[in-house]
Amino acid sequence: MKTTVIDGRPIDYDITEPAAGAPEGPALLLLSGWCQDHRLFDLVLPLLARDHRVIRADWRSHGSDRTLEGDFGVAEQASDVIALLDELGVERVVPVSTSHGGWANLEICGRLGTGRVPRAVVIDWLLTRPAPEFAEGLRLGADPERWREGRQGLFDTWLAMADCPPVKRHLDEEMAGFDPELWRLSCRVIADAYATHGSPLERMREIGPRPIAHLFSQPGEESYLRAQEEFAARDPWFEPHRLGGRTHFPTLESPEAVAERVTAFVAAGER
Repeated sequence: MKTTVIDGRPIDYDITEPAAGAPEGPALLLLSGWCQDHRLFDLVLPLLARDHRVIRADWRSHGSDRTLEGDFGVAEQASDVIALLDELGVERVVPVSTSHGGWANLEICGRLGTGRVPRAVVIDWLLTRPAPEFAEGLRLGADPERWREGRQGLFDTWLAMADCPPVKRHLDEEMAGFDPELWRLSCRVIADAYATHGSPLERMREIGPRPIAHLFSQPGEESYLRAQEEFAARDPWFEPHRLGGRTHFPTLESPEAVAERVTAFVAAGER
């Protein structure tokens, strides 16, 4: 990873150029959720880079320097990424975010407009209003005394019963390696986002229509898919795609399916 300094803070990123002869189009910008980093995309990166210029960026305090200097949230995450895109001279980009990195993804979409961000992809994000048990998990995760309990509850839900070594390693080694202070901050920021906007679907309407695809495996209940399909019937710029996996991490569990869906979605906008 390379490092640049934005607003006095180090931001890590890398760029993978497409194979010779690949069609021209917008770059892909891969953004993880909280307490994750670029390694979440290790398996899907080479598949996406066959046809696209791919940029991975770590949020502030999530890269090689994990110093946490005061609180930050969605607005600061979006500002950092936009400054990075400006520094790199990226004119058109499709942000591809996972989990609650989606809040900053939508903030970037809203600020930059459809000319620069023609469409976006969100992956395995709780798009409806949170159930009481999820809200309770966020509350525990923000508690200085019970944050570990809250985190473990989320881990158990995300892994479900699947036997997927890349996902288990990501949870036990990568996500668990982030400091408690960042975990607690992440839970506060995520809870505040739901309290402010209601749900990501409602936030999508706030920023205005543009093609947005949701690739997901969890929750697996039919009611969750139906809620998205009903939203798409009213707002046809939204596309839900259930991948059929068993964990919260499609880029690790189903990288081929993710790459296929992302590539097709981006290509549709270039026709």
